[in-house]
Amino acid sequence: MQSQADTVQKYLLQLPADRRAALEAVRAVILKNLDKKGLEEGMQYGMIGYFVPHRVFPAGYHCDPRQPLPYAALAAQKNHMAIYLMSAYGDADHEKWLRDAWAKAGKQLDMLDMGKSCIRFKHVEDLALDVLGEAIRRVPAKSFIDRYQATLQARSKPAKTPAKATAKPPAKPATKTATKTA
Repeated sequence: MQSQADTVQKYLLQLPADRRAALEAVRAVILKNLDKKGLEEGMQYGMIGYFVPHRVFPAGYHCDPRQPLPYAALAAQKNHMAIYLMSAYGDADHEKWLRDAWAKAGKQLDMLDMGKSCIRFKHVEDLALDVLGEAIRRVPAKSFIDRYQATLQARSKPAKTPAKATAKPPAKPATKTATKTA
């Protein structure tokens, strides 16, 4: 559900009390661990967003350069709440660390409802908040930007074309022709 709220406070005030309390708890962990020099909080894509502002990364988000580069988000969806960690998306090492730390925190991995970049939850007690805090702290803005740019560069390189075959293609098989005898 995208909200039309233009501030984080307005977004939170629109939520039922239980969901507001859950998102405020997660938000407090994010803000405590966020790289405050390179990342900011605000509304982005109808959710509470954490992003690299244009003053730090002027190019912005490649899908919409008018938008600052998304880093993380927090939202109340129709049937769940979610934290979106773009730093885990596409970074197999960071995702592995996150899953391992989740298990070490005593949370069952089969209970980790994780998509490509999101962790879905119904109650704040479902989360390993200390692991989420460390996941945010482990990826400062500069590291995130470097990985983002490397990923974009890798995607923009033309695919290698196979070398041209130097051998001649096989000859067509001979066909029998009927010989007419007189």
